[in-house]
Amino acid sequence: MRIVVGVGGASGSPYAKRLLDFLAREGPAAGVSVDLVYSTTARQIWVHEIGAPPDYPFQVWKNQDLTAPFASGSSRYDAMAIVPCSAAGLARVAYGVSTDLMGRAADVMLKERRRLVLLLRETPISLVHARAIAQVVEAGAFVMPASPSFYSRPTTIDALVDTVVSRVLDRLGIPNELMRRWEGITPHHRGDPTEE
Repeated sequence: MRIVVGVGGASGSPYAKRLLDFLAREGPAAGVSVDLVYSTTARQIWVHEIGAPPDYPFQVWKNQDLTAPFASGSSRYDAMAIVPCSAAGLARVAYGVSTDLMGRAADVMLKERRRLVLLLRETPISLVHARAIAQVVEAGAFVMPASPSFYSRPTTIDALVDTVVSRVLDRLGIPNELMRRWEGITPHHRGDPTEE
């Protein structure tokens, strides 16, 4: 499986780092190869939030380099994730504004009916955002707000991050066990069984 990971210019570098760390460690054994592209401001935001990005064992492309193979629909890439994805980045994807490599790659995923996951990092959502979300979902993308879940009882920030990254990997079709899966509420945790 060949995937593209775009690191967008929104707050949320821990999500990108966890995804890339997982893919660097587990990807080769799972037959997953990764191409990586950072938006213009992604590295700056990463440095501000968690320090300098590590050197990953992936092909890294400049965001203005439209010679990358995944800029063409004839390339055989299977999926793409933009993690994190700003509202502005999502809007550009929704309306086909592909003036850089990340936008073009996302456009290719949509037009070729391949998986595209956008981990949206924006709140609150305006009507402009909502319309862009509807547009890109109708075009075939998965829009995932970066909303951690709590049913797995995470006790650290890393565990909270994993609840989001695990779901991104699920949408990409990459097996993972980053979090405990929902199995319903056991009778022990339902409270008093006599309550109606």
